[in-house]
This record gives sequence, C-alpha cells and structure tokens, in this order.
Amino acid sequence: MATSTLRRLWKNEYFQTAVTIVLVIIVVLGFWFGLRYVLNTDYPMLAVASGSMCLVQPNFCDGWSHPFARTLHTGDLIIIQGVNASDIHVGPNPIGDILVFYDGPGSDELIVHRAISETTENGQIVFITQGDANSEPGPPANGRVPANLVVGKVILRIPWIGHIALFMRDQSGVYLIVALIILIIGVEVIISIGESKETETKKDETVEGTPET
Repeated sequence: MATSTLRRLWKNEYFQTAVTIVLVIIVVLGFWFGLRYVLNTDYPMLAVASGSMCLVQPNFCDGWSHPFARTLHTGDLIIIQGVNASDIHVGPNPIGDILVFYDGPGSDELIVHRAISETTENGQIVFITQGDANSEPGPPANGRVPANLVVGKVILRIPWIGHIALFMRDQSGVYLIVALIILIIGVEVIISIGESKETETKKDETVEGTPET
C-alpha cells in the first residue's frame, strides 16, 4: 500500500519538483557544514567587500579590471582555513599570512588584513595587522589583534565570484533572487499544467477514435 502510494506521488510533477528543491538544499547545507569541518573554521568562505588589500589603488579595485593582480580585490571569494596562532607567519607583503579576524571582542564584523608582525601581551599572542593598500596598521586600533579573535588565514582567492554574495547581501539583490526563484517555479508549474492538458487531450482523442466492437 505504502509502495503504491509512493509511486503515485513520484509520478506527480509537483512532488518531483518539491523533492528536487529539498535535495538541492540538503546538498548545499551538507557542502557548507562539511567545508566548515574540513577547514576548521566557522567561516570557510567569504566575499571581499573593500579594497584595503588591493595594490592597484585607487581606481582598479573593483575586482573586474585587474582580477589576477596581487593580494585581494573587491568581489574576490576567499577560502579560509582555521589555524593555530603559533603557525601563522608574520611579515610585510608578501611574507605574512592574510588573516580574517573580528573587529573586536563581541563584534560580528570581520576584517581581512595581513599579519605584519606579532607581540605578546599578558601571555597571549597579539598580531599587528595592516591592509596591503594602507599606509599604517589598523583597524582595529594600531592593528592589534589578539589571537583569540582570529577566524583563520586566507589560503585561496577566486576572482569575481564574491560579487554574487555581495549583491545578495544588498536588499535589492535578495529581492531579485527571490523573484527569480518564484519565476522559475512558476514556469515549471505552467509547463507541467500544459503537458498534463496535452496528455489528457491525446487520451480523449484516442478514446473517441477507437472503433466499436
């Protein structure tokens, strides 16, 4: 009984569409949480939102003009790996690791700057950080970042892709994505209804054309 019910449901195109959407969501979430586990950080991927690391200042940090120039550009997608403070390399560009860290205790804002040096305060490692395009360390104040605020270090950058995330972060971008999803679902429903009506019409024509015995 249950098997026959499931078969009937699976033949329903609305049910197939719903199952497909659920599977896509599961795959995306599985990929995200798997990436967090493998890279040992809560933020394995981020989009670069500013040009503080860009070395082609001031007019070409949009990520489109010089996508493969050194360090980071606005719109880059960066891959981040969690790392122990003792394993972070410090030094001027390009020696020091590029870190992702919280702007301060209790802050949700993330900053991407290079670790140019380090010191020890109250037994804790503190990194001095600076954007490659900046003339001095910071922010935060004096560029001092305690090790416990470090999310991880950048291990890979992918040009352009981060623009999608930045676009979606904007409210108008979210509305557009939602509208596209609704449009796709609407088109799918219309096509399904059209195919169902066409199938019913063919069945009716077949029945009407069957000779009597």
